[in-house]
Amino acid sequence: MNSSQIVILPITIPLAGAFIILLLRAWKKWQGRIALIFIFSSLVSSIWLLYRVWRSGGAVVYQLGGWIAPVGITLVADYLAAFTVLMSQLVLFFGVIYAIGAKDKNIEYPTFFPLFLTLGVGLTGAFLSGDVFNLFVFAELLVISGTILTSISDDRYGVEAAYKYFYISLLASAFLLLAIGSLYISYGSLNMADLAMRIQANPSKPLLPFAIALLTATFMVKSAVFPFHFWQPDFHSAAPTAVSAMLSSIVVKLGVYGFLRMTTLLFVNQSDELKLLLIGLGIIGVIFGGLSAIGTHNAKRMLAYSTLAQIGFILIGIGWGTALSIVAALVFIFNHSLIKAAMLMLAGSVASRTNVKSAAFEIVTGVGRYMPFAGALFFIGSLALAGIPPTNGFINKYLIFESGININAFLAVLLLALGGMLTLIYTMRAFQKIWWHPYPNGEQVKATGDRLIAPTLLILLVIGLGLWAQPLIQISQITSIWLQDPINYIEAVLGSSIAQGFGGN
Repeated sequence: MNSSQIVILPITIPLAGAFIILLLRAWKKWQGRIALIFIFSSLVSSIWLLYRVWRSGGAVVYQLGGWIAPVGITLVADYLAAFTVLMSQLVLFFGVIYAIGAKDKNIEYPTFFPLFLTLGVGLTGAFLSGDVFNLFVFAELLVISGTILTSISDDRYGVEAAYKYFYISLLASAFLLLAIGSLYISYGSLNMADLAMRIQANPSKPLLPFAIALLTATFMVKSAVFPFHFWQPDFHSAAPTAVSAMLSSIVVKLGVYGFLRMTTLLFVNQSDELKLLLIGLGIIGVIFGGLSAIGTHNAKRMLAYSTLAQIGFILIGIGWGTALSIVAALVFIFNHSLIKAAMLMLAGSVASRTNVKSAAFEIVTGVGRYMPFAGALFFIGSLALAGIPPTNGFINKYLIFESGININAFLAVLLLALGGMLTLIYTMRAFQKIWWHPYPNGEQVKATGDRLIAPTLLILLVIGLGLWAQPLIQISQITSIWLQDPINYIEAVLGSSIAQGFGGN
């Protein structure tokens, strides 16, 4: 295999797995195990890919069909792409483990695991895409898979939630297509490295502000940023736990990834207004998401609003745009994915022990008394969300606060600290209701429910990355340095001779 072909492995391995599992749909008991083998293989390839990126000095580029960029389809694994791919593959691996041990009827559908793997294909492909059109293609694959997986939920509101998710995603797709058209009309290219050069050379194109606005709206929908967050609570309440854990932890990071590409590559000289917008929306998201989580009456909805708040922290880090704040945002992206997946799995496991399989507090109150180990895991996860040591969540918050103090953004830091306090309030409120309140007399709790293997392993990672955060911080620092100068990406894709004119050199 050519060394650059490793880029396609995290895409082709789960895609091949999806086809094979469909062919073996008669052996339902084996589908989950086969899916686990393929997603584990894909995870290994993602680790290898990040290692190859590090060894190459920043990027591994694969030109499909031998067509040289910017003409052909280009897959680019730079530090940022490889970092987010590893994050997504790791959480998807635990998602398959959880699904295998879940009691949901939809897990037995012959299409569940193929669609689950296809969801991973779409997300990974979007991260690795070197042009905005193929980012759109992979994002659509992601939306279609997520919609179908939600519609087959055991919850009676699954179809309604799927429609909401599909139609709001359809709106984002329309925004993205219009942005793609505007950029192509203006600059005659969709390759991101080539676009970055052409936009800097001629930033006066009349459709450029329109394209920036449309891309901003697209990624706001993808990451469920205020005020485009309204689909998320209903979706997470009704979707199968294994699916909602993926969308709330890693799929929303596609929008965050888009904002990083916009501010550090495509629109570097036009990003000041966008960064101010991200800071403002981030602060609103932190406060609004925290207050909404306190006011909700369902554990899964609470965690959905929590995602709105936690994404706010990340947006502020991107908006500040310093080397340290980008490091903080990257560490936050990775750690939040682990924490949120674990917390949603724990909420789903509790709900699986009830007769109606609901995470509503009126249903799950007191159920935790029969699940003390799950309570310990939930408590640790709550500390991580709130940013309390020795969890990895503390590393997130510490880096964000330090980066804000370094630029004298004291008001924003104060509001973020308030957001952390709100996180502790709503998570401890949920913990108290589920694990401390008495269970209603006369009702029965199911003897078994969804297995706790996946959330247990995730919480162990949460603790491990809190006690030994240096590897994650180090790769985030390298990635931040890489992102600070877009010429790195452009040279990797187009070659140093073509990129010489970038930045006036």
